Order: sequence, then structure tokens, then C-alpha cells
Amino acid sequence: MINDILTVSQLTASYGPVNIIKDLNFKLAQGEFLSIIGENGVGKTTLVRSLLGILKPRAGKIEFADNSIAHNIGYVPQSRNLDEEYPITVRDFVSLNLRDSKLPWLSPNEKAKVTSILKQTDLMKIANRPLGQASGGEKQRAYLAQALLNSPKLLILDESTASLDVEMKQELLKLVVKFQKENQTSVIFITHDLPLARRYSDSYLLMTKQQEYTTGPISSLVISESEKV
Repeated sequence: MINDILTVSQLTASYGPVNIIKDLNFKLAQGEFLSIIGENGVGKTTLVRSLLGILKPRAGKIEFADNSIAHNIGYVPQSRNLDEEYPITVRDFVSLNLRDSKLPWLSPNEKAKVTSILKQTDLMKIANRPLGQASGGEKQRAYLAQALLNSPKLLILDESTASLDVEMKQELLKLVVKFQKENQTSVIFITHDLPLARRYSDSYLLMTKQQEYTTGPISSLVISESEKV
């Protein structure tokens, strides 16, 4: 039996007096890959901030099946402001997500954990390279590795493929899907790339500026001229 790990009910979220999201409802099942699509300004970022607990909803509920899910969400942004002089290595950057570490150095088990996720994301060859000197695709894989380090049950990709070329997009999402299938991780993918969403998603949530929302299996997604993202 597949259980829902996330239920969003009548969610209304705002900045100041303006409701960016109004009466949004959807569910996310364990192991489901959900793509959230829509134009700029429809509330995708607001939704992510609400799910991460950064923004408190004005009304409605965000309910996780387990508190451990809410406190261990993997998050991969579109990019970070890192220049070539950023000194921390790829390995050390990934290890920053070891929240429970009580020592200023890594234990053997923690080192093994970091090495394992570096191998899974194909980063071992550049593990000791400064992250600032990595390519765009390598940086995104490092962000992904850091997000996956604590084996989250929910992974949020916030337009994480937007700055990558076609090959790198495919490479990153193949890594995500592999981890998803092996660990029954649920994925929320914020994207403007409809072909990518159709290829990798199980379902979709379409958000509009009219604050109308539709959801369903990805095979049923139809975008009209007025809804193009």
C-alpha cells in the first residue's frame, strides 16, 4: 500500500496583504515524482518556502505523515552565488549537511556516508577540488549530493536544471530517479521545462495566475496557449 507523505489542504499563502496562493489542495504519495509547473509569479517559490517552513501560511494546512519528513527535506536550488575563489572542496561542501555531527571532524562512519553519496552522484573524481572551480553541472550534482546525504523522504528540486544544458539536465534527473526508486523518495520538481516534466514525472500540479490549480497523472497534462510556461 502506498501512503501519502504530504497533504496540502486549502493552503493560502501571502506576502503582506496579497495572496500569492489561495485555496491550494494536493497530495504527494510515497515514491511519487510530482512536477509543479506554471508561469513566473504564480506562487511556485511561495509554495516551496511554505513547504520548507520558511513562510507561515495565512490559512490552510501543510501536513506531513511524519515529523521526521518535515525536518529532513532535501532541497536543491537552481544555483548558488559561488565564485571561483570559493575555497571549500566538493567533499567538505557535501559534508556540511551532517547536522548531527557533534565533533569538529568527521567520524569514520560519517566519512563513509559522504563517500557513498559522492559515488552515487559521480563526484569522486572531483571530491577534493574546490567547489568554486567545478563546472555548472558538477556544482548541481554537489548540491544534489548534499541534499541526499541524510536520505530524505522528500526531495525538492527548485528549478535545479534551469541553468544546465540538455545533456546535464538528463544526467541530473537520472541520478534523482535512481535514488528515488531505490529509496522510495518522493520528489517535487519545480520546472518550466515541459518535455523534461513529461519524461520523468508521475504527476503534475499546474498553477496559474488566476489561482486555479489542476493536478493529475503526467500523461493527462495538456497546456493551452494561454497556459504556456
